Amino acid sequence: MTTTQSEATPAVVADRASTRTQRRSRRGDRTVGTISHVVLVIWTILIVVPLLWTLMSSFKTSKEIFASPFSLPTRFNFDNYVSAWTTAGIGSYFVNTLIVVFGALILTMLFGAMCSYVLARFEFRGNRAIYYLMLAGLTFPVFLAIVPLFFVLKNLGILNTLPGLIVTYAAFALPFTVFFLFAFFKTLSKSMAEAASIDGAGEWRTFFQIMLPQARPGLATVTILNFVGLWNQFLLPVALNSDPKNWVLTQGMAAFSSQAGYSVNFGALFAASILVILPVLVVYLIFQRQLQGSVSIGTNK
Repeated sequence: MTTTQSEATPAVVADRASTRTQRRSRRGDRTVGTISHVVLVIWTILIVVPLLWTLMSSFKTSKEIFASPFSLPTRFNFDNYVSAWTTAGIGSYFVNTLIVVFGALILTMLFGAMCSYVLARFEFRGNRAIYYLMLAGLTFPVFLAIVPLFFVLKNLGILNTLPGLIVTYAAFALPFTVFFLFAFFKTLSKSMAEAASIDGAGEWRTFFQIMLPQARPGLATVTILNFVGLWNQFLLPVALNSDPKNWVLTQGMAAFSSQAGYSVNFGALFAASILVILPVLVVYLIFQRQLQGSVSIGTNK
């Protein structure tokens, strides 16, 4: 009987030690989870509260904003939005921004996907050099290229034009697009491309009908990220687009907010801010599932 108890003692001790370890692990997980939730709540408040304040102020007059900046509007009047869209010219700036951003996105996604596919799937002399040059483009500060870009666009005759901005936006978004999509194309199975080749499909058909749809999560993610970055671009249009007829939203908002004195219609200014923010929120809400899916796929790979 004594022998049995002595033989069982190490197993019991090990079991108790394992139980204590699991309890400490659970306590640690709860602590980390609590801290993470607190940080996320604080971060959410810091982001949501200014947005809600801007939204409430967009329905107030300038007098109401100065009298009680944090109170709710007495009535929800859309006159500020009408004023911002027409009088402040936000409507024309909005259209210009849509043309520039979507034009640049089409060029960036088309050539970025093609370039990253070739670099990821084909081996040829200079392959790595081209890829590293693309990565070097990510480290090149935009402000260093302003003066050369100015003269290049001027010599091409597209300075102060929307096509000039489209080409410039696409050029600066291309390195990030290639870098992001390179990993997706690198991990795609070669068997489907080989099967398509055996069936007689050429390289173009294989790329557009077989390989490109497989990279859809990556394409959706990089499209969202490029859209946000291009929509908020400020330095390039200010330096390369001085014609008020071709101003984009960031230029229009800067001009609107820089009006002197108390003559500024602050209600319309807040309404214009909401109009600038709204497209980005809508695009993210529509494509957030694609964004989450691509992140999980990239993590699994």
